[in-house]
Amino acid sequence: MSSVSTSFGDAAIMMRRNYKHTVRNPVTVFNAVLFPLVMMLMFVHVFGGAFDVRGEYVDYAVPGLLIMAITYGLGPTAAAVNGDMTTGITNRFKAMDVSHGAVLFGHVVSTTLRALIADAAIIGVGFAMGFRPHASFPQWLGVIGLLVFLGFATSWLTVAMGLGAKTVESAGMATVPLIMLPFLSSAFVPADTMGAGVRQFAEYQPFTPIIETLRGLLFDTSPSAGHVVAAVAWCTGLTVLGYVWAVANFKKRV
Repeated sequence: MSSVSTSFGDAAIMMRRNYKHTVRNPVTVFNAVLFPLVMMLMFVHVFGGAFDVRGEYVDYAVPGLLIMAITYGLGPTAAAVNGDMTTGITNRFKAMDVSHGAVLFGHVVSTTLRALIADAAIIGVGFAMGFRPHASFPQWLGVIGLLVFLGFATSWLTVAMGLGAKTVESAGMATVPLIMLPFLSSAFVPADTMGAGVRQFAEYQPFTPIIETLRGLLFDTSPSAGHVVAAVAWCTGLTVLGYVWAVANFKKRV
């Protein structure tokens, strides 16, 4: 058997292990899937009437909520990665001749899949609440591709944070900035309505161009080339940063 097929087999085993851990942990399921739905109901039905977004608020909010659903599932991954390192599970995998890359890749793929499940729930509940996108089939493919890319990028960054943290608790807290970023973007209100300083931060942080690209694709308004380029560039940069940082931290601790 080739080393490549062995690595893929090891990665599949790690993914199955992480999936079982997720299903058996109600806190992880709540944080990753159910809590974004609670936030959706709160923003649309409680706060939505206070915002002037030139259209139905649920249509405006769903693209941002898709990003928020991705970030809310990151904390359990960072904690799980750190737990594997501090409890010696990773060293046991090493003694069993499990591919090092498979250990990390298993966490990344399982986190990405969990994020996609949360996004599917957001879209499904959104339709029930009146969400009515105008996207064509190719545009839906673009939406899915961008969400997968962002989920993959933030998963690598989260794995790196988990490996770099000293304790399981600090690993979970390390993802808080990523969880907060959607609230300081154009996710829930247009950036140009914000005060000075906050507006500039919202316009130039990673999630705003990604949200605006999703918004343009979902509602067939042709997202600006600048937003598309910035979205792809941010996702690429986060992936590279997370991968390099994760590999460096992994080599230090194994």
